[in-house]
Order: sequence, then C-alpha cells, then structure tokens
Amino acid sequence: MNLINYISNIAVPFTILIVIVCGLIEKQATFDVFLEGAKEGLQIVVNIFPTLLGLFLSINVLRASGIIETITNLILPLLDFLKFPSEVLPLALLRPISGSASMAIATDIMKNFGVDSLIGLICSTIMG
Repeated sequence: MNLINYISNIAVPFTILIVIVCGLIEKQATFDVFLEGAKEGLQIVVNIFPTLLGLFLSINVLRASGIIETITNLILPLLDFLKFPSEVLPLALLRPISGSASMAIATDIMKNFGVDSLIGLICSTIMG
C-alpha cells in the first residue's frame, strides 16, 4: 500500500517534469504551449456551460413536477421484480437518447447517493 501512495504522490510532479524535458528537447516554448491549451480549455468550458445549465435546470424541473416519479411508480413492479433500483431509472431511460442529459442525471445521482454506493456503481455502469 505504501508503494501505491508513493507512486500517486510523485505522479503529477513526474508528469510535469516529463513535459518540460520533452519541451526542451523539441525546443518548444513549453509555457506558451501550456497557455494556448489553457485558453482552448477555457473556451470549451464557456461553450458547454449554457448547455449543461439548461440540462440541469430541465432535469430539476422534471423531478420537481413529479413526472419522473409518476413514470417510476408505473414501472415500479417490474423494477422490483428485476431488483433494479428505481433511482437509476431516469438515467436508464435517457441514456440512449442523450449523452449530455444523461451525464447531468448521472452527476445528480452520484451527488445524492455517492459514487461507491450500489446505485452509484449501477449509474457508472450505465454511463460506461
């Protein structure tokens, strides 16, 4: 176990060292390349944020309106027979239709139930 802790402690500094050494060998301005990548990453966040905000909002509206609970209650006998947690049903229904919306639901499920719970593990499996 100590070996794993040691490796995890040196992984990030070692990766940074490798990037700097490779930049020096290829004679590139490593920091400038880093800044360019950071600008691109920030632009991606700016482009994706409105979509994610809308998805989280719509999921919370559906959940607050009771539509998701109504559908879950209709299918509950089948879910009980299959021993499938009803909390994961919205994700299972939406995953084939929309990857982004299912990501929002998966995030919400994992926030509420935890990533190491049975529901979190089933959620991860559906997302995979």
